[in-house]
Amino acid sequence: MATTVKDTRRAPSALTAGEAQEAPPPQVGVVLVGLLAALALGGVIWLRSGTTAGVLFAIGTALGFVLFHSRFGFTSAWRQLVSVRQGAGLRAHMLMIGVAATLFAPILASGVAWQGVAATPSLAPIGFGVVVGAFLFGVGMQLGGSCASGTLFAVGSGQTAILITLGGFVVGSVLGAYTFGFWTGLPDAGTVSLADVQPFGYLGAWVLTMAAIGLIVGATYVVARRGAPPVGRAPVARGLARAVRGSWPLWVGALLLAGLNALTLWVSGGAWGITFAFSLWGSKILDAVGVDVLSWGFWQDPANLAKYQAGVLAEKTSVMDLGIILGALVASAAAGAFVVHRRIPGRLALGAVVGGIMMGYGARIAFGCNIGAYFGGIASFSLHGWLWGLMALGGTAVGLALRPLFGLGNPRPTDSVC
Repeated sequence: MATTVKDTRRAPSALTAGEAQEAPPPQVGVVLVGLLAALALGGVIWLRSGTTAGVLFAIGTALGFVLFHSRFGFTSAWRQLVSVRQGAGLRAHMLMIGVAATLFAPILASGVAWQGVAATPSLAPIGFGVVVGAFLFGVGMQLGGSCASGTLFAVGSGQTAILITLGGFVVGSVLGAYTFGFWTGLPDAGTVSLADVQPFGYLGAWVLTMAAIGLIVGATYVVARRGAPPVGRAPVARGLARAVRGSWPLWVGALLLAGLNALTLWVSGGAWGITFAFSLWGSKILDAVGVDVLSWGFWQDPANLAKYQAGVLAEKTSVMDLGIILGALVASAAAGAFVVHRRIPGRLALGAVVGGIMMGYGARIAFGCNIGAYFGGIASFSLHGWLWGLMALGGTAVGLALRPLFGLGNPRPTDSVC
């Protein structure tokens, strides 16, 4: 989850058990601005880039809405697990991945998506890039205060510190693209798909994935500390208003994110991703100032070059990322929670930059982030997704040890679970 600048108010996670904080009134002006911006940008994308890009932008806005209201955390889930052995967040991950894998299996088995587009799994080679990159990402997300998806929805909700993280993300992603050839030139074990396990194919892959998920869920209960800490509650709205103004249970966010990822696969032929857009945005900026980015091996790859030439308003992850930001903006304003922080402590800003660079670089050389590699990879039955998650968990432990250097605290056994 995103780290915000401290103020004099109690954070929702610091509330005592059973205590709730009423949601503030909606910020109607900001909601209208966000809706108009989303409609205008979505219209431009639709007219310039076609129906598929327009639909993907709409899916992105829905993702931003869900991410904000469920506060679905990757960074916080791993932090809670490593720091205080609380596994609720990781269990939500497993629910999300399990449902997504169930929805992915028939689409990938058919090999055909919407409008006859080929449906392809998110596969990547098992190699040094995944090991090192995922570890760096794990460290970086604890310093930067959010993961890839968390960065986008936090920026949309006005959290200025995370805007710095996003800048670092872009820089790190460009550096990763520049050095990509080094990592792909190292020995690797090739791509490994559980669907290649014969004779069962995707059915066997699904069974193996569900078994692994079950073991992980069981392990979270085994390692949990005795006596769960009191659970704080985020601001809530009553009745039907909670759908657009209140916080949602993690399981609701898990189910909706799984469904939207499957919809992304069906519409585009590939799973949801985020960080490729950061490499694209940064490289376009360098190109504009005269840097010959197209000479890099990363952009000489025909598939990547086609995405570069398509542009910011056509490339899949780019249009979805823009949608996530605007979707989160509308959601946060409807909940009365859109706040721009103007003062950012120096150490927090430094941590945001360093963490963002580490995540951007790590995601690029690891063939994805917590969404594209971990979520999409495992749901696509790729072994690299499991390796990514394991290495990111190891990086989380190191990141937690480094957080105090940047003025960041860590959970304690007596803290509330956020």
